Amino acid sequence: MRKFNQLKSIPAYLPIVNIDTDMIIPKQFLKTIKRTGLGKNLFFEMRYDDKGNEIKDFVLNQKPFNNSKILITGKNFGCGSSREHAPWALLDFGITCVISSSYADIFYNNCFKNGILPIKIDEEKIKQISEYFLRKEEIEIDLNEQKIIFGNNEIKFDLDQFKKKCLIEGLDDIALSLEKSEKIVSFEKKLKISKPWIFHD
Repeated sequence: MRKFNQLKSIPAYLPIVNIDTDMIIPKQFLKTIKRTGLGKNLFFEMRYDDKGNEIKDFVLNQKPFNNSKILITGKNFGCGSSREHAPWALLDFGITCVISSSYADIFYNNCFKNGILPIKIDEEKIKQISEYFLRKEEIEIDLNEQKIIFGNNEIKFDLDQFKKKCLIEGLDDIALSLEKSEKIVSFEKKLKISKPWIFHD
């Protein structure tokens, strides 16, 4: 998992509430277990018409937002089913930070496991930041200081410190387990001595 520290980007703004995981990545694309290749199908039903052509009015089909790394969204983002393909699709498209006033819990936690920073701020602050979408100007995310910087202004955001550490150090679930590999090996050795009948050749 890539390390996350600071990020600068012109934000894309999708002011729709209750965007569920099926809208983020529809069910027909869930057959893969790979984390790559899903970006082209992100928001599939909003991005493409019935013939597979891009819908020009959709924000992620427009320049410069088709290269945005920051997505500002309506409340309750990522609701619905718990598919991890949703953050995979966002990440594969290039989005590494989502800003919303609220998220579905499972989606929120899945973001951290895949290197995406989901920031929670209130609606009034989202309105302030969305002005930079309209102006097509960059905003900056400083994870270490836990703040969003835009123009001469900044907004602080709260974050669980363990989740913050995982993003900064690029630690997913596998990497966290590997950090404890020496303790696991030591435990198994002691267990073999104390309870040898558990282990079979």
